[in-house]
Amino acid sequence: MQADRRIFTFGLGAALLSGCGGGGYGAGPGTAPADEPAMRAVANPGFDTWIAGFRPRAAAAGISGATLNRALPAAGFLPGVVERDRNQTEFNRTLEDYLAIAASDERVATGRSMFARHRALLGGIESRYGVDPAIVTAIWGLESRYGARRGDIPTISALATLAYDGRRGAFFEKQLIAALQILDRGDTTPSGLTGSWAGAMGHTQFIPTSYQAYAVDFGGDGRRDIWSDDPTDALASTANYLARMGWSRGVPWGYEVRVPAGAMGLSGSTRSLADWSGLGVTRAAGGGLSGGGQATLLVPESSGPGFLTFSNFGVIRRYNNSTNYVIGIGHLADRIRGGGPIQASFPPDRYGLRKDDRIRLQQRLTARGYDTGGADGVIGPDTQAAIRAFQQANGMAPTGEPSTALLSRLG
Repeated sequence: MQADRRIFTFGLGAALLSGCGGGGYGAGPGTAPADEPAMRAVANPGFDTWIAGFRPRAAAAGISGATLNRALPAAGFLPGVVERDRNQTEFNRTLEDYLAIAASDERVATGRSMFARHRALLGGIESRYGVDPAIVTAIWGLESRYGARRGDIPTISALATLAYDGRRGAFFEKQLIAALQILDRGDTTPSGLTGSWAGAMGHTQFIPTSYQAYAVDFGGDGRRDIWSDDPTDALASTANYLARMGWSRGVPWGYEVRVPAGAMGLSGSTRSLADWSGLGVTRAAGGGLSGGGQATLLVPESSGPGFLTFSNFGVIRRYNNSTNYVIGIGHLADRIRGGGPIQASFPPDRYGLRKDDRIRLQQRLTARGYDTGGADGVIGPDTQAAIRAFQQANGMAPTGEPSTALLSRLG
């Protein structure tokens, strides 16, 4: 099941980060609004022929005729889904940039509000599944902005389009069968079955096969409803997923540590806490090392912050196989609980700029009338466009790239 989730949650990091430095973040993996022209169904005889050929296979998989009669005639070919699938770009943002979004002031404040509002629900979920409620809340925050952006593209159309397109046809046909099984079971209706362009659904962006395996009816109404405004089943399903992946109750994901120069080369090594303490590794927030069992040292970037991570780090990674994502979830969870920001300084970026420099660059561009979409210190598409426009207006090569020289010129 890990491989299945990774196909979709890879897109989360890309979509989330592509919005930086200029506007909204992705709601989940590759989320796009259904009212985009490219996300509207268009006539496609080849697609219609594929649907006709698919129907007997769906029936052979046990899907009822009533469900097929309701769902398949409404399925349409979505050209925007094919376009996005063929043009996915892996964003190699730094950890600093990732955390600037994952644990932005807005996301932390909203997370704390949601954590307080749903305290009783999250406590009940923790009692049943043993999963840290702040981690569940953080996943909710990163996957859909706490339910604000769950995706509104018809899932049957999106999956049928991807299955027909053929690049990963067998995989998406499997997802389409699972989506039809969701309808067959009565968990939602064809109009209610919506999500991202790639078929991930609900508050915490489950793909259909993961939904089938791990979604739960925590609310007790007979339906496993991860799509409605009520997040109950979605949050419980996420906790169930993590529990089934091996979550250890009471074990932290990890925490920031100060790493002496002599231990920097041990990143990736697993040792006892006593061993790490003997090597001079100390907790950044103060106090002794704790957490139980073995811990793995992780220093994602040279001269940047270090972390000691525990078994639950790997469990979160089953949700999304990205180191930045796991640290983002863990750090956002810590902030939701009231913790502070990362204490260590991050190294300059490849342009020689630190975060404060990038913020000043954005502020100065904005003051001159070039809209960067905000000053968060993350150089995203809007900031790049603003830089390019300034460069063109001032006789410079329009690279769209920041630099110390550009910052000085704007000064």
